[in-house]
Amino acid sequence: MKRVKQVETAALLLLALAVSACSAEDREVPEKTVRKLAGSPEAVDARQDSEAGLRDVVQAYAERTPLKLGLVVVRDDCRGGTAKGWLETTDSDLYKISCGLNVTAYFGADPKNIVSVLDGILTAGDRNVPGIEFNHAVDGALIDYYRKPYDKRNPEVPSRDAVSQSLKWDPVRDRQWKPNFISEPTEPCENAPPVKRCLREPSSATVSAIRKQYGMVFQLDLGATYFKLMKKH
Repeated sequence: MKRVKQVETAALLLLALAVSACSAEDREVPEKTVRKLAGSPEAVDARQDSEAGLRDVVQAYAERTPLKLGLVVVRDDCRGGTAKGWLETTDSDLYKISCGLNVTAYFGADPKNIVSVLDGILTAGDRNVPGIEFNHAVDGALIDYYRKPYDKRNPEVPSRDAVSQSLKWDPVRDRQWKPNFISEPTEPCENAPPVKRCLREPSSATVSAIRKQYGMVFQLDLGATYFKLMKKH
């Protein structure tokens, strides 16, 4: 009987140690740890490389297409892993930290030249300009749509998605529908490095000012997860 109790006690002790070790990884990652990881040399290097790559894409559109760059908004956000759920596992409870960059660029263009503007973008893609993922082979129907007379039965869809980017623009044929126009970036621009960072370049630029100058606005959205550390299980 005494030996049975000793075995039970040892088993309970091992179980308690296992639960303690497991729960440390299953808890929500403390903010202090998140900040430390976000400021680590590995995260900083990855952040710089990722941002440089996304900015190169924006520059490719500015230099190799008819679009005129007017505003760039960069959002950098690092999030700590959440506590493990009781019933199901989500991505956020599997990692210690996940850092991502979102770059949104706003360009101006002349709506009267929508065919040549889109053709210029697709031509750059045909020529394999690094960072431009749209081309005539996949997106050529856009040119045909804008060349044809407007047909209300064939509504305008002023957007296009690719593997790592999306492009949308003000409606040209349904310009009375103001809600469909590209809007101002309204999300708060938070800065709390190294966890949160936001840049607006130039700070005084607005979407409405770009539209007033050129006639219409294009919006290019880019994003990347550049640093992620998983919990040990």
